[in-house]
Amino acid sequence: MMLTPINRFRDIERKPEYLQPDKCIPPPSLDTMGRMWFIRDGCGIACAVITWMLVIYAEFVVICVMLIPSRDIVYTIINGIIFNVCAFMALASHSRAMLTDPGAVPKGNATKEFIESLQLKPGQVVYKCPKCCSIKPDRAHHCSVCRRCIRKMDHHCPWVNNCVGETNQKYFVLFTMYIALISLHALIMVGFHFLYCFEEDWAKCSSFSPPTTVILLILLCFEGLLFLIFTSVMFGTQVHSICTDETHLHFLESRVLEVFIVVLKI
Repeated sequence: MMLTPINRFRDIERKPEYLQPDKCIPPPSLDTMGRMWFIRDGCGIACAVITWMLVIYAEFVVICVMLIPSRDIVYTIINGIIFNVCAFMALASHSRAMLTDPGAVPKGNATKEFIESLQLKPGQVVYKCPKCCSIKPDRAHHCSVCRRCIRKMDHHCPWVNNCVGETNQKYFVLFTMYIALISLHALIMVGFHFLYCFEEDWAKCSSFSPPTTVILLILLCFEGLLFLIFTSVMFGTQVHSICTDETHLHFLESRVLEVFIVVLKI
C-alpha cells in the first residue's frame, strides 16, 4: 500500500507485526459502550452552561421587555412563536450535539485477536493510536479532551462540550443555524422596539424603568451581534466541509503539507 504525504501526519505508521497488541487493554464490554456519551471537562461544561444561560437571557428580554408590553397582539403572538420555536430547536440541537457519540473508535481494540480478524494482506499498513491504543480508521484523529480517536473529527467545540465528528455534525450544524436565526430575529426586534420607544413614552413601552430597559436591550444587541457573526461563520464552514467532504483538521493538514512542499522547493 502506497503512503500519501498527508498520511504521514498520522500518529504511527506500522505494519501489523509491530503494533504490540499485547500491551493493549481489551475493549470495554457492550454495557459500558452503551452508556450515555458525556465529556467530563470543566471548561466544556462551563461553556455549555453559559450557552444555555445566554439563550435564556435572550428569551427573557424578548418576552418580558419587548413582546409582552407591546400593544400589537398579532405582532406579539407571531414573533413569540417564531423566537420560541427557534430557541427550543437551538437548545435541543445543542443537547443532541453534546450527548451524542461523535464517532469514537472503540478504545483498546488494537488487540491480537482484533488485528487477526482484519485479515490484513502482507505489507498492508494500519495505524495505531498510542494514546488510546486503538486501530485508527482513515481520517480519524485523537482528541486530547475526549481522550478518544474520533472518526472524521472536524474539531473539538467547548461550547457543546464535545467533538464534532461523523455522527453528531448534523446536530452541530443545526445548532449554529438556529442560534444565528434567533440572533438575527432578536436584533431586528430590538431595532423595532427602539423606534417604538422613541416615538412613544419610554415609561409605557416596557414594564421596566427606562434605564433598565435600555441596558437590557443593549446587552441583548451585543449578544445577538456577537453570536450572529460567530455562528454564521461556523455554519458556513460546516456546510462547506460537508459539501467538499473535507474536515477542518484535514484542511489544515493539506495547507501544512503545501507549505512544507514550498519550503522544500525553496
